[in-house]
Amino acid sequence: MYARLCDSDTSGVVPHPAIDAFYAELTAKHPEIDTIPEERIDDHDYCPWSCKLDRSPGHVIMSCLWSKATYIHQLVQDLARKHGLAVYDPQSDLVTYPDGSTGTRASRGALWVLGSFALLFAAIFVYSGQISPSGAPLVFYVLAGLCGLMAVACFRQALRDTARDGRKPR
Repeated sequence: MYARLCDSDTSGVVPHPAIDAFYAELTAKHPEIDTIPEERIDDHDYCPWSCKLDRSPGHVIMSCLWSKATYIHQLVQDLARKHGLAVYDPQSDLVTYPDGSTGTRASRGALWVLGSFALLFAAIFVYSGQISPSGAPLVFYVLAGLCGLMAVACFRQALRDTARDGRKPR
């Protein structure tokens, strides 16, 4: 999503009224770089932005001066929490939700292990369906199918992450 937003593709963004309130409060404290008076252009306490904020009714992307990164990170986290918004930090590839919890990606290794176990369970369900009494096999085959789908999803995500990171699978 972030990469698409950086390419000006907002097709997956859902407008949210809290974005406008967040943006208003953020820019009331630190105005947009293209709105500050010429005499304050070097006042980085007043305007810590390195470029104009990119926003739509469903997102705000900001870049700040490196010397203000820690301060801006905390400010954005606090304002997002106040307005009930999640924050994505592209440097750490981490999402922070309004309750303070973080969403992290499963590692490629964990996805391969989970996918392998899902395949193992699918095989166990198929075998159980073959040796079970008359009416029960359908349930086992449905469970085997669900495990197979889960395995495909895990392997696909692991391969997608590998391609995204530019690494070869191990």
